[in-house]
Amino acid sequence: MAKILIPYGTSEGQTARIADYISDVLQAHGHQADTLDLKHADHDLPDGYDAVMVGASVHAGKHEGYVADFVRRNLPALQNLPAALFSVSLSAHGDPEDAEKYVAEFEDGTGWRPDKVAMFGGALLYTQYGFLKRILMKRIVSSQGSPDTDTGRDYIYTEWDGVRRFAEEFLVYMERNPGPVS
Repeated sequence: MAKILIPYGTSEGQTARIADYISDVLQAHGHQADTLDLKHADHDLPDGYDAVMVGASVHAGKHEGYVADFVRRNLPALQNLPAALFSVSLSAHGDPEDAEKYVAEFEDGTGWRPDKVAMFGGALLYTQYGFLKRILMKRIVSSQGSPDTDTGRDYIYTEWDGVRRFAEEFLVYMERNPGPVS
């Protein structure tokens, strides 16, 4: 049984939902998986983990700064353990090239090259936005040609089967590439 940490940053909650789902998948395979909201946590990687899967959402073209800070601060540990990054954005649903660019910028800005990377579609949570944000998001989405402009409902773009596959593929990777023995 491996002990896996899933630290994440989220602005609207979709990345947290994805982190929880990954944790559930890993636990169903007999591993211990702990999620950690980096917005409300110490920025040091806790001891005793066999692997790490970092999650970060993209807003206004960037991943959360506090997630990048966590990665930079813990870079030696992340380089010595099996480690993955999952990036959550609307671009992953509608513009994969932009999503890849955001990941490349995150990697360049932190100096971290994760062993595995996944990009998941996020969510348009119109019903949870304030008036101004709801109108702004509708304009952005409309300008990109999306028909998802009904502000009376939410749109979830996360492909949960893809999230499950990513978690399971990471487990296979871990088995083949274990980190240093504690």
